[in-house]
Amino acid sequence: MKTLLKKHILPIFLGSSLVMTSCSHFEDMNIDPNNIDRVVPGSLMAPLIYDIASYGSTRSYDFTWQLMQVSFPYPSTAVGVHRYDITPTAGNGSWNKSYTWLRSVRELEEAAVTANQPLYLAVAKTLEAYTVSMLTDAFGDVPYSEAIKLDENISTPKFDKQEDIYKSLIASLEEANDIYATAVGAMTGNDILYNNNKDNWRKFNNSLLMRLLLRTSKKAEMNSYARLKQIIENPTKYPVFTSNSEAAILKVSGLSPFDYAWNRRQDYTLNQVKAEFFVEMLNKYNDPRRPFFMTEANVGTPATNIGYKGIPAAHNPSATFTFSPSVPNPDLMIPETLGTPVHEIIMPYAEVEFIKSEVYQQANDNVKAEEAYKKGVIAGITQWIGITAPTNAYFDNLAVKYDGTLEKIMNQKYIALYMCDYQQWFEYRRTGFPILPKTEHMLNDGVMPKRFMYHDRLQITNPENYKLAVQNLEFGDSPLSRVWWEK
Repeated sequence: MKTLLKKHILPIFLGSSLVMTSCSHFEDMNIDPNNIDRVVPGSLMAPLIYDIASYGSTRSYDFTWQLMQVSFPYPSTAVGVHRYDITPTAGNGSWNKSYTWLRSVRELEEAAVTANQPLYLAVAKTLEAYTVSMLTDAFGDVPYSEAIKLDENISTPKFDKQEDIYKSLIASLEEANDIYATAVGAMTGNDILYNNNKDNWRKFNNSLLMRLLLRTSKKAEMNSYARLKQIIENPTKYPVFTSNSEAAILKVSGLSPFDYAWNRRQDYTLNQVKAEFFVEMLNKYNDPRRPFFMTEANVGTPATNIGYKGIPAAHNPSATFTFSPSVPNPDLMIPETLGTPVHEIIMPYAEVEFIKSEVYQQANDNVKAEEAYKKGVIAGITQWIGITAPTNAYFDNLAVKYDGTLEKIMNQKYIALYMCDYQQWFEYRRTGFPILPKTEHMLNDGVMPKRFMYHDRLQITNPENYKLAVQNLEFGDSPLSRVWWEK
């Protein structure tokens, strides 16, 4: 059970300003009436997975989309994220959420050990790697090894270097893979992601391992491409996603307690327009996802549709447009009929194929690179409900046809990561793709923000360790300071 100390006091020492409630529609999932004196590992999974998926969808929408010129608020007459205006508190929510998830993961791990259920220990390791990698990719060095240890009288945890965090997470995912492979017994909890299918959890674990290794591709000492090639060519030891049905995609019904991430359809479309860069990329591809992602633009009264058309991100604040641009299609996330399932993406299968394609492209094996590229494109299209696989004509389009370049792979990966938390942003920072247009109305001379600033309360709750962490940043606690894997 969560103690009062863990639930209400601990986040303050981590620099959080969480508002924790005593009542939740998930509370009844966390108690087994036959074991009311201890936590049952499987009972902890549903609220954690649901929160991870829902928060990832909303943050993709209200932050990543702006940075990556997918969509942005309009009218936008001042600054805003799409003009690279990153406020000091922009990352506070992600900081809070990450440590809340980490606390839940640690409870899952403790419960698994107490109950002698190693499969749940493996799940805890998988979810911890997901949670902590998101946190460190967003901020850089963060408290990890000493985090969530108030019970051990550690109230001001040190900041671990990102390099050490990555090495620890990669080793933990390797360990989890071995546990999944050897542990006997079955999972019996309320697993809303995989319905207690340990094989799919193992594939998620190893697919996540591929993501983390690729993220470190600039660091020669990590030998990332060679290690990835070993994983790809040994599917027996390292099974990974091979279809959308195995991917970490949460199917949400909108029925309590698994509500849609947005309460109302108008909340998803209100004052939100599609960016010209994203729309024109899909137009150039003649992409079948367009009607699922957005509405058509229109002109006049009564409105006449003029096809899919966006407006430039980071445009002149005084600019006006002669048409009403495309807006997000609410059916993707808030269908009109309650109970209609939607997909909230934690990690897609398409990402695995694009990783494979990049590995083979780096090895100059264009045959295998193109094969994986095509699989990734198809998976990225069909991961959404109601979209069928494209015909060969889609790949005959010169704008789509594989040409042996990393840019071609990353452009399609960018689209496949639509609605997937911060992954478009992270991958842009790693590769520089897709090539986004710059405008004079962007701050910092159009340099893409590299990170969130640390939670603003850390200067009060953990000042000494905060100062040490800031000293290791090239421009201090600034959005322009690169994290370890980006250098």
